[in-house]
Amino acid sequence: MDRLHKFLFEGVPVRGMIVRLEGGWRELLARRTSRDDGGHAFAQPVRSLLGEMAAAACLMQANLKFNGALVLQVFGDGPVKLAVAEAQHDLSFRATAKVNGPVPAGARLAAMLNVHGKGRCAITLDPKDRLPGQQPYQGVVPLHGTRCEPLQRLSEVLEHYMLQSEQLDTRLVLAADDEVAAGLLIQRLPLAGEANLAAGRSAPDEDAIGRSEDYNRIAMLAGTLTAEELLALDPDDLMRRLFWQERVLRFEPQTPHFACTCSRERVARMLFGLGREEVQGIVDEQGQVEIGCDFCGAQYRFDPVDALALFTPDAERAPGSPSVQ
Repeated sequence: MDRLHKFLFEGVPVRGMIVRLEGGWRELLARRTSRDDGGHAFAQPVRSLLGEMAAAACLMQANLKFNGALVLQVFGDGPVKLAVAEAQHDLSFRATAKVNGPVPAGARLAAMLNVHGKGRCAITLDPKDRLPGQQPYQGVVPLHGTRCEPLQRLSEVLEHYMLQSEQLDTRLVLAADDEVAAGLLIQRLPLAGEANLAAGRSAPDEDAIGRSEDYNRIAMLAGTLTAEELLALDPDDLMRRLFWQERVLRFEPQTPHFACTCSRERVARMLFGLGREEVQGIVDEQGQVEIGCDFCGAQYRFDPVDALALFTPDAERAPGSPSVQ
């Protein structure tokens, strides 16, 4: 079952989460869009990357409690042009990739996306109910570390991102195969105002990064976890394996699940945005308009009448229903 477990370490300013995606992850991989531009199944490194991204997106969404979509993207100049994972506020998730060249077996992040140092990671927060004129928030970091060395693991990139964006120490362990996608997040909690006042300070300690002995101890324990253990152990066994000496307060688990937000109405709005002339040209050339969702494989077809009806004054929605293959 797909589960996300939150927990706190009692008496110390550290929190954690474990996510384990099974059925939803396998459903995502089974979709017909899990193919590269040549129509072949994604290579194993690409599948593993997408699984790690799906797990990471769920962890970050649950960490933020954000009412909207969290979109994690990595893009660059390698054979993987783009990989994207999205998690909604209810922890529904989806992921896909654009692959335009062969990906060698065992390829790591730099070889897939950062061949010439142009790779980037972007995290976008898109509110569910945006106000007029409100734009989504986006943060972007390069796929290299502070010493400009290329980073080989997605977890390293996201740790770097969260240190820059949230100013909080974070340890991430991610892993995925064709059966399970999983992740462990350990993060230092922000210093509370009461703690600063008790110590005679009126402002937060801006130099706390890297100085928490409690966080460093727990993060070191988390760092001993191997990818094989993360994929094989259920959360209870994993917690006992890592933190048996710690006092841990656990919360009711949440249930991530695969789901796609595409719809015929959204496709109709996209076609309307293209304009009547562009849509008419597609109809003249192909006899209809057919749009496939890259995330779930749904096929949306508009015959000439349906397509042109989008531009009539009384067309509130495109008629018909999607055909899913």
